[in-house]
Amino acid sequence: MTSSTSPAVRVTGLRKAYGGSLFGKGFQALGGESGIDLKVERGSVFGLLGPNGAGKTTLVKVLLGLVRKTAGEAELLGEPAGRPGPRSRVGYLPEAHRLPLYLTGREMLRISGMMVGCSKSWIDERSGPWLEKLAMTDSADRKIKEYSKGMMQRIGLVQALIHEPEVVFLDEPTDGVDPVGRAAIRETVTDLAKGGTTVFINSHLLMEVEMICDRIVILKDGLILREGTLDELTPSSDAVHLRLDASATSAESLGALLAEFQGLGFPPSLDPGELLLALDADDASLNRAIDKLRGAGIAIHGVYRERKGLEDVFIELVRGGAQ
Repeated sequence: MTSSTSPAVRVTGLRKAYGGSLFGKGFQALGGESGIDLKVERGSVFGLLGPNGAGKTTLVKVLLGLVRKTAGEAELLGEPAGRPGPRSRVGYLPEAHRLPLYLTGREMLRISGMMVGCSKSWIDERSGPWLEKLAMTDSADRKIKEYSKGMMQRIGLVQALIHEPEVVFLDEPTDGVDPVGRAAIRETVTDLAKGGTTVFINSHLLMEVEMICDRIVILKDGLILREGTLDELTPSSDAVHLRLDASATSAESLGALLAEFQGLGFPPSLDPGELLLALDADDASLNRAIDKLRGAGIAIHGVYRERKGLEDVFIELVRGGAQ
């Protein structure tokens, strides 16, 4: 019997190579020479990011027992990955999944649920709320061949959740889904985590990951480049943005003011309606700048620290920037 306090996922020194033989190591898809270490706590929303070929799908397949690891350890719900016990408590929505087009959505849900040991009545009782939450109630009795791509994604998500799993793996869950559908999926993921379900997301849509994930790993060439919370991955810098209304100030006066900032050691740049000052982190510098602006009669509509977005951090890391 496994402990409910163990992580939902634990990976230690995990490596996976394809095509190895006595004459070569083959292609190292995951872990490089030393392997990767990873832990996903229960009830969290975990985001796995990386370019194509980074090893994201390989990692998920190892955890699900669909691919054999080359070395290291992989645990799912406290047991070695691949065992039938933990797999029956997992939901999975693969990327570009294929559903039986000749079935209705409701029929497909019944078959999927019965395959993991649920009764037809149990499935019918629980499918209603999920179908309603993901706006699929009116389409549940239509043939899947009539579904749009977004509808297939949403019914696929219901299929992954119908047996009330403890861990859900979602590979590009919002691919092809319209903004309303994406919002519904985000809300569903958030509610799952609040209820104690662990959600493991692979996605190229960094904005989606940024909005819902508690912890994020960026993977490239089978290796972890960076791991942390959103705040840890995208810390604020010392640069401060001052959102101004300079409409009542002449270009000459504004130019003189910018020159004065330059002399004070605040290299400024001006965009339409916004002044960017590269200030030090101390409040005294910011207060001096604000006093100068107010003295010149320039209204300040907002002050905020400059912060890199997740996309900026991702691109910088993947392109080989600062680690």
